[in-house]
Order: sequence, then structure tokens, then C-alpha cells
Amino acid sequence: MLHQTKMFSNHISKLIIRQHFVRQYCRTKSTRRFHNVKDEDEEYHKVRRKTENEETHIYLLKSRGQHLLMNPRVLNSIVQKSNILPTDTVLEIGPGTGNLTLKLLEVAQKVIAIEIDKRMIEILHKRVSERGLQDRLTVICQDALKTEFPQFDLMVANIPYGISSPLVAKLVFGKNSYRSGTLLLQKEFARRLLANPGESEFNRLAVNVKLVADVEFVMNVSKKDFLPCPKVDSSVVKIHPKAEIPEVDYKEWCAFTRTCFTKKNKTLRAIFKHKRMLVELMKLQETKGDEENNTLYSDYHVNDTEDKDGLSNEDNVNFSSDVVKDLNLFRDIINDILRSGGFEDKRPSKLSHEELLDLLSLFNRARIHFHGQVKLMESDAELASAFCPL
Repeated sequence: MLHQTKMFSNHISKLIIRQHFVRQYCRTKSTRRFHNVKDEDEEYHKVRRKTENEETHIYLLKSRGQHLLMNPRVLNSIVQKSNILPTDTVLEIGPGTGNLTLKLLEVAQKVIAIEIDKRMIEILHKRVSERGLQDRLTVICQDALKTEFPQFDLMVANIPYGISSPLVAKLVFGKNSYRSGTLLLQKEFARRLLANPGESEFNRLAVNVKLVADVEFVMNVSKKDFLPCPKVDSSVVKIHPKAEIPEVDYKEWCAFTRTCFTKKNKTLRAIFKHKRMLVELMKLQETKGDEENNTLYSDYHVNDTEDKDGLSNEDNVNFSSDVVKDLNLFRDIINDILRSGGFEDKRPSKLSHEELLDLLSLFNRARIHFHGQVKLMESDAELASAFCPL
């Protein structure tokens, strides 16, 4: 009996010792696990205090969307998800005081930053020089929408909300070849960019961008990670150019989608039956008819009266009997095109790119165009302007 009691006591002692080592191990493992997070938190507060001190002498402009990303964990994640190679040249739009720029310089061969605010550039140069990385940074003091992009491999940027649409258009439709673009955007804008046919948020932005590129969701970013704090949260998306791009005139495509997505949830028959829509399209065909010595619709003329907002008011348009006849003929042509492709009762918000391209091809084969002057883009800025607003 005494022997059994002693054995039980030894067993209990071993359990207590084992529990002690388990607790010690878990505590040590937990400490190691969150050690990097603690370091990043210390870095976060250090950088935030430094930036706040620097910005006691600088006023951030809301008109330029100047919200600085401060959280080092988010900054590190953006750089990691960008898959930057040591030989890459990275283009950054709106570097601000350089929080993301410094991270990019650690992994890329070269960073080209386009910044319009000279005050930001001064702080950026100072911070980069302190790290001894000034030889790998080139700063262009220009408006990103108006300047020609230099050659680059990747775009990584915290995009000012106000220029998101034209800047994304300039990236995906521009003449520069690139491997990917990792962009921090307003969350609502990113959701629209990621939307697919049939979804409520599918729109002209998504249909235009996804004609030439694939868009991938990366992560959400809280508004609390910015200084000053914006009103809305953000999201990071990654844009990859498609290997095969449809052969289509981009200005014609953008004008076509603008027409279709004006009332994206209505049927195409309802969209194209409006007199004002028909008049505008007829005027456009007359212009193209003059350019091509084609008199298909050149017999009609419209009195271009305007309302107080400067917009053509169909109630004020005076039609002769010949014009009414031409308008009815033109409506019949449109209906025949829609009927021939089975598009009468379809809605733009539910059409795939293949279906939209087929419909545009049907219109063009019938010598109906949606953009008056089909020509090459003279500059990326011109393209961005034509693409916006979405």
C-alpha cells in the first residue's frame, strides 16, 4: 500500500513538471510568434511619430487625396504581394513622404516616383538619403495623368482616390508593357473593378478594364492605417495584362460601352429606342459618312438647340418629314441588328465580353459606329481623358 502511494505521488510530480514545461514552451513559442508583430508595432509608432512631426510643417491637401499609409504590416504585405524581382524597375504614383517608397527601394533595382507636390518630394529625398538609397530613386515632379510614363516592370502605388479611374485606364490601355500593377484603391472603387457580369456592381469600369486585363483581390486596408484618417476603407488589387487582347479600336469600344451602360439594367431594345439616343447616333453616322464619302445618312439635319444645361433637348429638336422618315428607318436598322444577334431582350449588366464584342461587331458591319474619329491615341493622357469618367 505504501509502495502504491509513493508511485502515485511520483506520477503526480511528473505530471506537474510536464505541465510546467508545456506552459513554458507555449509561452516561449507565443513570444517568438508575435515578436515580429511587436517589432512592427514599435516601427509603426516610430514612423507615425516621425511623420507627424514632419507634417507639423506641411499641410496635407484633401483635393489631392493626400492620405499617407502608415501601418508597416500593410506596407510590407503590399511589397510582398507585388512579387518584385531584384532587377525590376517599379513605378510609384504619389509616393508622398516615402513610406512605401522606402520599402520598394529595399527590394527593387530602381524606383521611379511621380509626385506633383514639391513639399512631399523634399521630405522624400531627405528620408531616402538617410538610408543611402538615393542612387536607386528617380523622382518626376509632374501630374501623373499628363506626363508620359517611363519604361517600368511593375506599378505599385497608393492611388489618390480622385484620379483612380483615369490612372487605371492609363495603366491598362497605355502603350507601356508591364508585368503587373498592385494598387491601393478606395474599397468601393475596388469592388466595382472586381465585379463580374450578372453582379449588381458590374459596370462600365469593370467591362473596360477587364477587356485587356485580369483583376485580382489582394486584401482590405482599414482607414485607421492612414494619416490623416479618410472617411472610407481601402482595398489592394493586383492587375495583370492579358496575354491575348481582342482586336478592337479602344475609343470605339469605350464609346460603345458608354452607350450601353448608361442604363445597364434595361434591355438593349429599350436603351436604343429613345429618340435622343437615335438622333445622336444618326448625327455620328452623318459625320462618318462625310469622312468616308458615304451618304447613307447624310440627307438628315438636326436643329442643335440646347437647354439651360448645355445639353441637347430632344423636345426642342425640329424634324422635317424627311428626317422623321430617316429616324424611323434608322430605328428599324438598329432593331434588326439587335434581333439578328438575339440581343433585343438582353441587358448590358449581364453580358460577357464576348457577347459585347459580338454586338459591337454587328453594329460596325452595318456601318454604325459609336465614336466619330477612329484614330490612334496621341498620348496616354488623351486616352485617360477619353476613358474618364466611368
